[in-house]
Amino acid sequence: MEKFKIVVCDHIHEEGLNLLRRDDKIEMIFAADMDKTALLDVLKDADVAITRSSTDVDDKFINAVKGKMKAIVRAGVGVDNVDIPGCSKEGIIVMNVPTANTIAAVELTMTHMLSCMRMFPYSHDHLKNQRVWKREKWYGYELKGKKLGVIGFGNIGSRVGIRSKAFEMDVIAYDPYIHPSKATDVGVKYTTNFDDILSCDIITIHTPKNKETVGMIGADEIEKMKDGVVLINCARGGLYDEDALYDGLKSGKIRFAGIDVFNKEPATDHKLLDLDNICVSPHLGANTFESQLGIALEAAQQAIEAAKGIAYPHAMNLPIDETKIPAFVKPFLEMGQKIGFLASQINKAPIVSIKVSGRGDIAEYVNSLATFVTVGALADISGDTINYVNADFVAKERGIKIETEELPASSVYKNLVTVKLTTDKDVIEISTTMFGDDVQRIVDINGFGVDIEPKGNMILFKNTDVPGVIGQVGTMLGAHNVNIADFRLGRNKSGEALAVIMVDSAVSDKTLKELSALNACISVSYARL
Repeated sequence: MEKFKIVVCDHIHEEGLNLLRRDDKIEMIFAADMDKTALLDVLKDADVAITRSSTDVDDKFINAVKGKMKAIVRAGVGVDNVDIPGCSKEGIIVMNVPTANTIAAVELTMTHMLSCMRMFPYSHDHLKNQRVWKREKWYGYELKGKKLGVIGFGNIGSRVGIRSKAFEMDVIAYDPYIHPSKATDVGVKYTTNFDDILSCDIITIHTPKNKETVGMIGADEIEKMKDGVVLINCARGGLYDEDALYDGLKSGKIRFAGIDVFNKEPATDHKLLDLDNICVSPHLGANTFESQLGIALEAAQQAIEAAKGIAYPHAMNLPIDETKIPAFVKPFLEMGQKIGFLASQINKAPIVSIKVSGRGDIAEYVNSLATFVTVGALADISGDTINYVNADFVAKERGIKIETEELPASSVYKNLVTVKLTTDKDVIEISTTMFGDDVQRIVDINGFGVDIEPKGNMILFKNTDVPGVIGQVGTMLGAHNVNIADFRLGRNKSGEALAVIMVDSAVSDKTLKELSALNACISVSYARL
């Protein structure tokens, strides 16, 4: 009987290895202690590889396995050491294990919260290492009655909120990508005003790391916080601006911080370690025996299913099959994901439905397009957990309706794709086409004809079509040192205009607020691609 070969490149829990050993259709090769150069020879005829941080899936790895390997399972959440585009090019599916460490991360957050409030690591050191018994030095604070602000109310943040309620805390959640009922149903207050979070006694962050969230707590936000605030980060390094965090801790504005993750790791010489009002740990979010067991079992099961071709759970990419997808379709798939991401930024609110329509030859592939659009639209909400395999499931879980439509050919464009994203607040409809083989263009936004390449920093300014508006907008952007790279204007028959302004740098909330205050302004939004 032919067996499928699975190579375990790095150490995982023994029970994961046993799961592989017990399957009579699997040949398991344990190569965690093998030299990485010698490992390449072992991998040449493998169907699936299980890796962790010790094995880089780079050019050498991919060249050794291409043509045979079906999938790679990264036993953990992070895939920083995996060349996903390189794997996709060779048709190798990359999977990760994103949820097995959820409880470990939740409980570590609670550990840091309690440690900060009671200064536990310092009192422990005082007695255990310095042999000083001085109770009066270690007066702390209780969690009961304190207001906790949770930024990001997903898989981990929601569980932190539930546990904090058990401590009789007043919990408030900020997450513009969830329906408010997800918080209110568990007794947590929901806010769309970020300043409500900044007024809390304790703030903990649980968001993906992306353009929107990196440095989202900086000097300006800390200045707005109450004196003596406590900050927790057991999610991703860099969500708090580390320089601003240091200054806040040193000045006493921030009374204490609990930090498990750093922007650059290992962080053994970080200046935050010099402070005496911080509790730190070396990225221990997944470091429990239970989570390591869960990761190993889930990774082994995924590897077995992938080797047998049954399923590819938590796939991070989509293998390119040249024989099944015409060349002209691939740029549309890429553009569809961009447009989904763009639409979700323009229309920031809980998503109700996504509809993808196609005209021309591309209409035949509208279902595949919908998957890519959904991945783009949910990227900021779901971070690493959204992928091409689970996109429909994640959308259904969030109550988002996905629709597709094949329409008659356009009299103007050879192929036209329209994405309609509806939230509980508004609707955004974007039409796109391709000029030549790979020139992507947005040609319509909510009925306004435009001609825009989907890339860069983009301001969408809708206004009543009266004289002087363009000059006012340009003057205001110039006053904020924002350089205009391109300015495209669309008009409709209702006396309205839509300016799509491409700019060379990020645009602050303050600038957007001032633009929205112009008399002619109907709405203003900002997106980054």
